[in-house]
Amino acid sequence: MEKKIAEIKNELQAACESELPVFVEMYENDARSGVQALVTKAKKAIDALEKEKKRTEAMKKYERQYASSCEYICGIDEVGRGPLAGPVVAGAVILPKDCQILYLNDSKQLSEKKREELYDVIMREAVAVGIGCVPHSRIDEINILQATYEAMRQAIAGLSVRPDLLLNDAVTIPGVDIRQVPIVKGDAKSVSIAAASIVAKVTRDRMMVEYDKTYPAYHFADNKGYGSEVHVEALKKHGAAPIHRKSFIRNFVREAEV
Repeated sequence: MEKKIAEIKNELQAACESELPVFVEMYENDARSGVQALVTKAKKAIDALEKEKKRTEAMKKYERQYASSCEYICGIDEVGRGPLAGPVVAGAVILPKDCQILYLNDSKQLSEKKREELYDVIMREAVAVGIGCVPHSRIDEINILQATYEAMRQAIAGLSVRPDLLLNDAVTIPGVDIRQVPIVKGDAKSVSIAAASIVAKVTRDRMMVEYDKTYPAYHFADNKGYGSEVHVEALKKHGAAPIHRKSFIRNFVREAEV
């Protein structure tokens, strides 16, 4: 008995990426226009997957360049230099040399759902992951650049194995005795740095969602501490919350309220 098109559609929706070629082979000779539309959709998904594989392979350029001389290559990135509130967070990730994780990219280019999915995959498959977190009070004390370096050093120290090489997003971290390669816009050029970017972003975003429960007036779950219009208006109305960076908000809040 011939399958209904609705049943075939459900098969396509349930198929994982590796099953798409089998789906095409099964139904490409079915003359029904509805089935052919599904086959075309499957073929487009296969093409998109092949493009993603090529993009990901291109992002392994630096990892391949140093693979012969380095056993453990670590990507480093930070999130949270610009917000008015909350910590700056750094991620350090060592991926396996045969890493097959797709869709790694600058965390800002990914949807929240995709970041969360990739975070779980990275945490499961990485050789080691380290996270550094420097709070608002320390940022005010030593400035955001030094706080960023401190978070990165914490992240490196949190790794379960010592890396042979650090691939950093744009910066050279002072006070670190491991070879470093700074890469401008590295989170879009290196799978290791992209993975670190995602880990840092998801970690910090989750923290800001928790802060939102304590300080709901500032809508931290939505703005993550960045200076959105709603956030700035709340600052002007309510003054500073305990997690605001005093050195960042003087343009919005009177000195006595900081």
